[in-house]
Amino acid sequence: MSRRPRTLSVYEQFLAQPEYKVAEIVHGALVTHPRPASLHAAAASALGAELFGPFRRGRGGPGGWIILVEPELHLAAHILVPDIAGWRRERMPEMPQVAAFDLAPDWVCEVLSPATEATDRADKLPIYAEQGVRHVWLVDPLTKTLEVFRLESGSWLLLAAFRDEALVRAEPFDAIELELAALWAR
Repeated sequence: MSRRPRTLSVYEQFLAQPEYKVAEIVHGALVTHPRPASLHAAAASALGAELFGPFRRGRGGPGGWIILVEPELHLAAHILVPDIAGWRRERMPEMPQVAAFDLAPDWVCEVLSPATEATDRADKLPIYAEQGVRHVWLVDPLTKTLEVFRLESGSWLLLAAFRDEALVRAEPFDAIELELAALWAR
């Protein structure tokens, strides 16, 4: 009698991924891609820095947010890793000491790259809508664009699209003006 080798579950495959890859479980399938390239990382880092002071610390802005880079989200059967996510303090008063979050964020930013754009748009946006994420930003450092979406009646409404070096006030962070040029690596 021969034994069939044990097949790893999708979650076990997820856990077995090397640290130099970003791994997610989207609609029951393991999705992996390399860590972000320099333009991607620079845009995410710059945006996080722009939002941290005014919205997390309340310096020059209203405060009231927890903002994290690459948090692991366990949302229903999905494990997603957005580039940046934010929770209003009314919903998450204290930062939990956990490896992964099961409370959907209020805002998510996905920085697009050729390797991730299709997954971010076609697969992850519907999951964020199902989970009640109120706002999504899509940042594309190659085309130097920002798309701002709000969840309305279960569907994404494109509020605005900005490009190049525009000065931007965009929900939910419209209390301050962002300079898009700061996101594009020089």
